[in-house]
Amino acid sequence: MAIDIIIKYFPDLTERQQEQFEQLESVYTEWNEKINVISRKDMDALYEKHVLHSLGIAKIMPFAAGTKVLDIGTGGGFPGIPLAILFPEVEFLLVDSIGKKITVVNAVIEALGLKNVRTVHGRAEKIKEKFHFIVSRAVTQMPEFLRWTKGKFEKEQMNAKHNGVLYLKGGDLAEELAGIKCEIFELKKVFDEPFFETKKVVYLSKGHIV
Repeated sequence: MAIDIIIKYFPDLTERQQEQFEQLESVYTEWNEKINVISRKDMDALYEKHVLHSLGIAKIMPFAAGTKVLDIGTGGGFPGIPLAILFPEVEFLLVDSIGKKITVVNAVIEALGLKNVRTVHGRAEKIKEKFHFIVSRAVTQMPEFLRWTKGKFEKEQMNAKHNGVLYLKGGDLAEELAGIKCEIFELKKVFDEPFFETKKVVYLSKGHIV
């Protein structure tokens, strides 16, 4: 099964979660033919390059129930949708400035019956709510991204790590992260597949976002 790669790293999924992960392929295949949110070549590796990659955040930060998470520049729903399946007791808000992408995300949410996800078509800077964590997958350079997160963090702590940013990035980050106090987690240490060789999760505590 296509979702075997997910079960390999997350063996405690409920039957319902397995069903939802399995549904992703057919829903994205159907919608991708109407609105291209995932490159054609990547559709063949949907579970590795998009779903499992998104879940790399979960290996760094297993969110506690009641945590509020903002996904900025969600695109086709990554990393927000896979994380929402994995953490049904966590609240997610998925934001993107491109309306047709949010159309696809809404269709996926409806098809999977996800009750813990909301969406906004608009710019992240306009969001007035506060969150424990902000996640994203390489939407822009880190300094620019951090400007979008200003004033969006809750004061209360609910998780093992301080509230902050969890950002999926790849390649050499030395220049981009120069002067930024952060922790870098290499996904090759948790996932065996060659795709993850250069993939990382960058974590910044809200206290280090200036």
